[in-house]
Amino acid sequence: MAVGILEMDCSAWHTAHAAGTGRTQDPIDRVSHEHTMRAIAGIGCLVILTTLMYTTAPASPGDEIIAFAVVREQPRDPSRIAARVSVDSTASDVDLLVSEDILSNPIWKSLEICHALKLEGRPVPEGFHVASVRVIDSAMLPMVLQGFAGDCLLKKALEIAPFMD
Repeated sequence: MAVGILEMDCSAWHTAHAAGTGRTQDPIDRVSHEHTMRAIAGIGCLVILTTLMYTTAPASPGDEIIAFAVVREQPRDPSRIAARVSVDSTASDVDLLVSEDILSNPIWKSLEICHALKLEGRPVPEGFHVASVRVIDSAMLPMVLQGFAGDCLLKKALEIAPFMD
């Protein structure tokens, strides 16, 4: 109301307000305008928060990511296993590198060719450094690795298994 009084050019503010000729804004319009602006600001905040939630930052050296792997060759050196690893639906042949606590893990000690693994760790220039490991069924692998796992199991059944007793 004070803003309307300062903007009026009539000498009698009460007659201008009563006659509707003053520049006062209806309180209902002001309230609905404030609600509209709050709604627009709220929607904007939701859009920004949703964008930030789904934006993935590149993995820094301390961050661990989830990867899936299939052992490519019969393990010779338990600290360095050749595997096909899938990270973010991209498969590549790398070495799995482990620390002493993983080497003492019974799962790691019994690794064979074609075993399917779910890994947590981080990519390094020499391969993939494993922080934790779980053996999974081949059907739980991403599609990019399922074909390789199937071929590996067939090869193992036809070429390697007949020679084992």
